[in-house]
Amino acid sequence: MEERLGIVGSGTIACGLAAVAAPHGEVVLWARSEASAARAREQLRGAGGHDMAPDVRVTTHLGALANASFVVEAVSEDREAKARLYAQLHEELDADAVLATTTSSLSVRELAAASGRPDRFIGLHVFNPVEKMELVELVHHEQAAEGALARARALCEALGKTPVEVPDVPGFVVNRLLFPYLFSAVRLVQETDLDPDDVDECMRLGAGHPMGPFALLDLVGLDVAVAIAEEIDVEVPELVRALVEEGSLGRKSSRGFHAYE
Repeated sequence: MEERLGIVGSGTIACGLAAVAAPHGEVVLWARSEASAARAREQLRGAGGHDMAPDVRVTTHLGALANASFVVEAVSEDREAKARLYAQLHEELDADAVLATTTSSLSVRELAAASGRPDRFIGLHVFNPVEKMELVELVHHEQAAEGALARARALCEALGKTPVEVPDVPGFVVNRLLFPYLFSAVRLVQETDLDPDDVDECMRLGAGHPMGPFALLDLVGLDVAVAIAEEIDVEVPELVRALVEEGSLGRKSSRGFHAYE
């Protein structure tokens, strides 16, 4: 990995990306608070196995990213929060540093405009779990320089990922096609006596999917699923909204359509 990688965020995607990148070069992960930093270190230790965390520097000081040549933002899907963070990052980063976002639904063009460096701003939609999923949607926009795109492709390939260049349209490719399917499964359960476990088994065994729609929604997070659907103008079933309202968000809350230990 030729880049000095900085990662902004401490959630599942951020930590997964850090764990994948750490064997290939220098990685610094920024967390918003000491509590978030502690959780990130714990996630990374779990990713490493046998209580051996990957060699990632976890910090709460944004200035620690000043030497990074390529920074990936992986914070919550909130335009305003991202824009505020970009303003801070712009002051810290070297002029040649590339800034990328892992957004799964927001307009990369709009985020690029907020970044202060639109020619060096790229969409890198990685998939969860990062350690296993090969695809990265490389989202281009008209102001992105070819040099920045080339560096993004090279980074993905260095991490063992396959970058596929996609247009900056709502949902890109995967989510634009995926969420109508996922929510049609929810509506099927609402309209019938089917159990989500049975639907998942049907799609695994009958369609060859690695996991069924309900297991996948739980993995994504039902609150995240709602946010993505609203961005790409897909109607959200009432059952999904009800589960979010009660705090059943999927794996991260130990309960969604399925229960988790």
